[in-house]
Amino acid sequence: MGPGWRAPSAALVGGSVALFGVLRRAALALPRPAAVRSRPGRVWRWRNLLVSFAHSVLAGLWALFSLWHSPELLSDIQDGYSVSGHLLVCFSSGYFIHDSLDIIFNHQSRSSWEYLVHHAMAISAFVSLIITGRFLVAAMLLLLVEVSNIFLTVRMLLKMSNVPSPALYEANKYINLVMYFAFRLAPQAYLTWYFLHYVEVQGQGAFLTANLLLLDAMILMYFSRLLRSDFFPSLHKGSAGRDVDGAKFLID
Repeated sequence: MGPGWRAPSAALVGGSVALFGVLRRAALALPRPAAVRSRPGRVWRWRNLLVSFAHSVLAGLWALFSLWHSPELLSDIQDGYSVSGHLLVCFSSGYFIHDSLDIIFNHQSRSSWEYLVHHAMAISAFVSLIITGRFLVAAMLLLLVEVSNIFLTVRMLLKMSNVPSPALYEANKYINLVMYFAFRLAPQAYLTWYFLHYVEVQGQGAFLTANLLLLDAMILMYFSRLLRSDFFPSLHKGSAGRDVDGAKFLID
């Protein structure tokens, strides 16, 4: 399937939305920790995080394998193309659409507005890639972040479930930090450098550069929260007594 918006691409995105809808319903049938069952506000968030975890595993490993299998793509970030990358972008577009609808229809927009902003950026960028067939490799590099999200989501699930295993949380804490650098900060920094040096600031290039810079700010903000919460708790302010029920995003 060549680059450009075609009916098969629209069908793939729609199919992905439907797939994550099925996964969401399947997550309802899974057993929940007592700490989640006893707090109704946590039930939606637990289920939502399980679906997010599934996307992170599938998309993260997919992006990693695709780039490992076709490293020559990295030499042409603007115009490189692969069927696997195209399918991956359609797959993740469907997830972001599904997750946005899940947040809105379950009246979580206020507490999870940051995710809605992120998803709007991702959806608009990915649709532009599918339509033009350009910058597909940049999207594949960005989706390496899902490898990091695997461990970030595990962190949030452990906090919600109150698992009585400090060693497990501690181990994941350090793995999460390493993965954050390797699969979130490093690809983001490289792409920011590349876009600022080699991409014309007009049309689609300008739109994607603006998205990338806004994403830079969001990633650094979340990294600051993560460091304060897990590594510098003495600097942790403003969240005394705060619950994890109401927000989908990284907890301070």
